[in-house]
Amino acid sequence: MMTKNISILLLAVLLSACQGKQEAPAKVAEDPSIVTVAPELLSRLTIAVVGAAEMAETLRVPARIAVDEQRVARIGAAVIGRLTDIHAELGQRVKRGEVLASLHSTELSSAQLTYLKALSQEGLQQRAVSRAKLLFESDVISAAELQKRESELLQAQAERHASQDQLKVLGMTDGDINKLGATRSVHSLSSVTSTVDGVVIERKVTQGEVVQPADALFTVADLSQVWLVAEIPEQQAGLIKTGDVSEAEVPALEDQRVKGKLIFVSDTVKPDTRTVTARMAMENPGHTLKPGMLASMLIHGTPHQRVMVPVVSVVREDRRDYVFVQIDAQHFQLRQVKLGQENAGVAPVLDGLFEGEKIVTEGAFHLNNERRRKELEG
Repeated sequence: MMTKNISILLLAVLLSACQGKQEAPAKVAEDPSIVTVAPELLSRLTIAVVGAAEMAETLRVPARIAVDEQRVARIGAAVIGRLTDIHAELGQRVKRGEVLASLHSTELSSAQLTYLKALSQEGLQQRAVSRAKLLFESDVISAAELQKRESELLQAQAERHASQDQLKVLGMTDGDINKLGATRSVHSLSSVTSTVDGVVIERKVTQGEVVQPADALFTVADLSQVWLVAEIPEQQAGLIKTGDVSEAEVPALEDQRVKGKLIFVSDTVKPDTRTVTARMAMENPGHTLKPGMLASMLIHGTPHQRVMVPVVSVVREDRRDYVFVQIDAQHFQLRQVKLGQENAGVAPVLDGLFEGEKIVTEGAFHLNNERRRKELEG
């Protein structure tokens, strides 16, 4: 009797196993994301086990090329005057000391006249002191009279120094002042000269215009080095610091990558944008990087382990990314994944796939066409 019961129980287990085996294909057939692959298509697929690798995610932050503020000069006139000649044009390369414009100034001629008067007065007082010394030695005048003459000479010298300094403020050099003293010829011509080697990137004057010392007439910049200015979201601000070597991509240069050093990271967050300003210095010997160009600053995160998939294995539909995961020898499932930034033909998987699973690397496009064909056929 016991033998009979065991036989019946064994038969029930076998039947249950057979039924379980029959249900799996039915479930596979019902799932539209699962594809049953024919042998001829299977031979065209390349299947690989998903592995993990250490990588640092790269954040792209909008940026722009700007002039290096330490290599730019905003140049104006030293005196009030009317522009008579303009020698520099936009885009022109100039040297330090080169004349950019000329102007006539009555202020300059008045200051020169004051200097010549002070110079003459100093000469008179020097001669007066010389005579006073001779008279004092001959007991003709007292010591008090000699001291008075010497005091007047000191006053004349102070006035001459003051007028000479005023001429320097108005743009005259020591050579110009010495020439003025030698020729005694007053002129009203003043020159606007460049204070740096560079390119004229801005000109705000026209001929005949009356200008003031506070007016910026020209902007000259040395473009052999430029800045990349970016606004870093406060969540990523901790990934960068002053002195780091960073990279930038410039679309105008066919996404060429340029390396530079971070020279400034702001200590404060802008309350309206919740960003931190960062500046990167970049060498620009050929002037290919032009102020105003749009760019992207690349911020590399901390390296960590990530599941990686080749980009060729990714199927993109409806702005989503998918890969085909192997279920068994003939069945593959289209599974949505969330990917990070692509780098060197591979992309990190942020969600949707685990290390050790098998996916279709080459042939995913053909497999997806097969899935869509069967889906259309119902």
